Amino acid sequence: MAIGEVARRAGLNASAIRYYEKVGLLAKPERVNGRRHYGPEVLEFLAVVRVAQQAGFTIAETRTLMHGFSAETPPSERWQQLAAEKLPELEAQIERTFAMKRLLERGLRCECLSLEDCALVHDEDTACYAPQPVSEARFLGSAHLG
Repeated sequence: MAIGEVARRAGLNASAIRYYEKVGLLAKPERVNGRRHYGPEVLEFLAVVRVAQQAGFTIAETRTLMHGFSAETPPSERWQQLAAEKLPELEAQIERTFAMKRLLERGLRCECLSLEDCALVHDEDTACYAPQPVSEARFLGSAHLG
């Protein structure tokens, strides 16, 4: 198959296939009359690459999945090893995302009038409320309560 046919059948741009070749993920194919010519197995290979991308694997991790094990290593062992390494990274990313969400939610409630007084800026775990002006009558009234 020509690169255009592979790209169409795999749902990719031809440039993505050339990129995979450039970074060593996909072996360079034989050339017929100067054009790339791929066998049908390339479609299965690209399907595995797509699954790895959906799982969040980087190009380097995907290259390890495809080429970083002995030929006798079954796919199950490859997936398990890489998943065991990737899951803690994903858990940390999830925690960072929740921390960002909490900070943004606090920002939505912020009523500070200046950055100098803002608890968000000073990483304080207090509410961000604008100081309430003290009316003279209220202040004087509270002084007479004693």
